[in-house]
Amino acid sequence: MFITKKHLSRRALLKGTGASVALPFLSAMVPAATSLAQTAAAGNKRVGFFYIPHGAVMHNTAYGPEMDHWHPTGSAGDDLKLNKIMAPLEPYKQSLNSFGNLLNEASKGSVHTLNPATWLSGVRPDNSAAGASMSQTLDQVIVDHIGQETALPSLQVAAETTIQGAACGSAGCYYSSTLSFANATSPLPMEYNPRKLFMQLFGEGDTPEERNAILTQQASLLDMVADSTRSLQRELGADDKLLLDGYLNTVREIERRVEKATQQDLSGVDVPTAPIGELDNFGEQVSLMFDLIAIAYQADLSRVISYMMVSEGTNRTYNHIGVPDAFHPVSHHADDRGRLFKLARIQTWHMEQFRNFLDKMAATPDGEGSVLDNAIFMYGSNMSNSDRHDNYPVPNLLVGGGQGTLKQGGQHIVLPERTPLANLHLTLLNKLGIEADSFADSTGIISEV
Repeated sequence: MFITKKHLSRRALLKGTGASVALPFLSAMVPAATSLAQTAAAGNKRVGFFYIPHGAVMHNTAYGPEMDHWHPTGSAGDDLKLNKIMAPLEPYKQSLNSFGNLLNEASKGSVHTLNPATWLSGVRPDNSAAGASMSQTLDQVIVDHIGQETALPSLQVAAETTIQGAACGSAGCYYSSTLSFANATSPLPMEYNPRKLFMQLFGEGDTPEERNAILTQQASLLDMVADSTRSLQRELGADDKLLLDGYLNTVREIERRVEKATQQDLSGVDVPTAPIGELDNFGEQVSLMFDLIAIAYQADLSRVISYMMVSEGTNRTYNHIGVPDAFHPVSHHADDRGRLFKLARIQTWHMEQFRNFLDKMAATPDGEGSVLDNAIFMYGSNMSNSDRHDNYPVPNLLVGGGQGTLKQGGQHIVLPERTPLANLHLTLLNKLGIEADSFADSTGIISEV
């Protein structure tokens, strides 16, 4: 038997004139005559956390179940009917696990202040401490086990700045501005500038001086690696060529949108250290950050990512979907039907953006399946009824296959009343193969998942 297939390294890069671009998984990366399960082609575990503030419109308004736009009806399989806010996930209902009766005591009574950080910690911060004092968050626990295999152990992303005001002036700001803590005293900043995130992914622009230099470059990143690209394409099979072309077209499109984001007139504005690149159109900003997250997974640049889709307490308006009201004020609905419908529309739109991201993950090959097949994505909030600022029940769900560890078929699991959210965290660790007896105030795993 003659084996002539060339093997391309899983960590191969396109390189040229000081620039490099990571590659997606290609079939050429599978060594000839090697079992798929014995290679990187078997797929990689990935996890993502997607946070939405201000809860969801559920059954705990003055209108009861009549106004519940979140919880599905039925329990599993064909009997499961998704409600208005979850309806965009219909194409992925088979890999959906949603939950009823989850509680997070760690954020109780904090209004907005503690919600983001405690969503993935389940531990109430020590507000008497001089600085940040909480615990390592779930995403960073996972980083310790699977994050070191990639160039970027984790990414923390936001669609808008999470710092309200000029600077963090109080202890509470540590907990309202991020989802992630590396350890008890180290909050991790959320990156909302798409240009900075793009350069972080591709290894450029670590300083203001470097970013300024990049802004003056005439050639794009892909132009700088053109020779390497042409050389590689000559060695690839037809299917790999199509996959590589599609991937590079995505990189090119993101370049274009990031470049567009920098074309702002800042004359007369003294912003020497301000990041440049946030899009004025919020819908495009949310979408662009999702695309950057998608390419980070696709190129295996990071396997653990958290995304705050809009800031806690934001006054962001939603004119692009016909809701001119700001998110935070409309979340104080006072049981007004008109406001509740507007709030549900905002929450549905965010779910639609998440679904668009899932489309990309389902279409990205990874081992014998797709990135979605191998990933676990958690989507949810740490608030319940936003008018009351309460924290029970908090709306959360999982989507993905988890390399065969997540139950498929689609189900809504009605848990015992006041089940700790940390039970979901502990379950997720278990599904990722990370041995843990407990997490925060957990009382056990959710066996139905």
